[in-house]
Amino acid sequence: MTTLPEDIPFPLRDPGKCDKSISTIPAIVRGGRPPADRLMLAKVLSSAVLGVDAYTVEVEVDIALGLPSFNTVGLPDVAVKESRDRVKAAIKNCGFDFPPRRITVNLAPADIKKEGAAFDLPMAIGVLAAQGMVKPDRLSEVLVLGELALDGLVRPIRGALPMAVAGAEVGLQGIVLPVDNASEAAVVKGIKVYGVHSLSETVGILNGEITIEPTTIDLEAAFAESSQYAVDFTDVRGQEHAKRALEVAAAGGHNILLIGPPGSGKTMLAKRLPTILPPLGLEEAIQTTKIHSVSGLLPPRAPLIAIRPFRAPHHTISDAGLIGGGNIPRPGEVSLAHHGVLFLDELPEFKRHVLEVLRQPLEDGQVTIARAATSLTYSASFMLAAAMNPCPCGYLTDPQRECGCTHGEIQRYLSRISGPLLDRIDIHIEVPPLRYRDMTAETAGEPSPVIRERVRRARAIQAERFKKSKIFCNAAMSPKQIRRHCQAAGEGQRLLETAMERLGLSARAYDRILKVARTVADLTHEETIRPEHIAEAIQYRSLDRGIRRS
Repeated sequence: MTTLPEDIPFPLRDPGKCDKSISTIPAIVRGGRPPADRLMLAKVLSSAVLGVDAYTVEVEVDIALGLPSFNTVGLPDVAVKESRDRVKAAIKNCGFDFPPRRITVNLAPADIKKEGAAFDLPMAIGVLAAQGMVKPDRLSEVLVLGELALDGLVRPIRGALPMAVAGAEVGLQGIVLPVDNASEAAVVKGIKVYGVHSLSETVGILNGEITIEPTTIDLEAAFAESSQYAVDFTDVRGQEHAKRALEVAAAGGHNILLIGPPGSGKTMLAKRLPTILPPLGLEEAIQTTKIHSVSGLLPPRAPLIAIRPFRAPHHTISDAGLIGGGNIPRPGEVSLAHHGVLFLDELPEFKRHVLEVLRQPLEDGQVTIARAATSLTYSASFMLAAAMNPCPCGYLTDPQRECGCTHGEIQRYLSRISGPLLDRIDIHIEVPPLRYRDMTAETAGEPSPVIRERVRRARAIQAERFKKSKIFCNAAMSPKQIRRHCQAAGEGQRLLETAMERLGLSARAYDRILKVARTVADLTHEETIRPEHIAEAIQYRSLDRGIRRS
């Protein structure tokens, strides 16, 4: 059988179309086609995401004699099946020959559905390795990930952070992935991260012809650079009562409902709620970043999400969009708000069944999505902030405008929010229209960092109080813990009794008032709940007292 001489020069077809850092390629790599007896099986390690965690995938490429074909097996979705066309074009446009043989690609484990375009690069490397153009030495030591453009450039992918975590957990030495995802993956310790621009560069790195330094990041510097909020409480004029309610909500982790006419500043206040929550810790930041990475919402080349997320879905959202799901389950808005704030504006306008699916994550801090093949659990520990008008027209509590709604219309409007959902909202606060003198006031309010420090100290008290339990804030207290930690003095008990009888407060409001009063006491560093703490907590139950016309 005739074989190609090893020293025959065979330049790249068009070096300008691909990475120019490779000027020469060994004879075994240069576009010459190896003989049939040198075609073989190649294995490349890659990764895929299941839920918000990743697992390793072995990409097996077999090139055999037969009619030219390219088949992918191992439960690939449409995007994975289309990889054959991207891989073929990228290999040719980078100056390599694509073998006119029968090519079979297996994605193992074969019983889990694979999705996305991240298998393009490992498939291409597998095809080249099966022809002997890529040395097999390092293929068992690194993960290879990336979507290929037709000219061989490597495009960013979803889920780089959990994939890097998966690689580190199985003891791999490195991960090769798009340069846009390198900073994100470099957050993980114990694995070297190599960001690549093109298929040719990847071949050079795996063959040892190109040496690049692994991507590293300074986590402290990344936190400092990314932990600045674009908004601040100094932007809010007036509304001191509402700002105090948000401070109490942040200090105790209480869900809050803002009620007021249009233009009173409900949305503006809610957007600033994350700025007064305690800063994210590293573990919280990694968990939050993983969810955003899997959803493809991480900013380009951003290593971490270092601020509390704020999600504000429109009231037309579906239950799958809010809670997560789909044919291939994806995290919903409640999971994207993990460790942050989920804001539902115009709360009564959301579909009833959409609001009802919130009950599980509000209770458990996670969402379970069951399918015939698998069951996935997404984290969803968030603060709920909601806003609504007091009536259909919105002007029931506005002293400057007349409300034209009837009593029946108002009751039907308020009844769109179910009792079980309201049960999980501790604070209802009325936001009045802003007065002219407040809008034109020269004095700015307290900045968010000052309020955040008070919140942080109150949370530290609660962390010490609940260190032997699984909760971390007052809002999560059980009835048993309420009886233990929320004992009011004699005068406070009499005040509660009066409120229950004269204001018509419901029995379910009793525990909420005690939990909020406990938080108010924590903000003042007092162990005993005093009558003034009870009185303030009672003010935060507007819907229990009933909304009155101005």
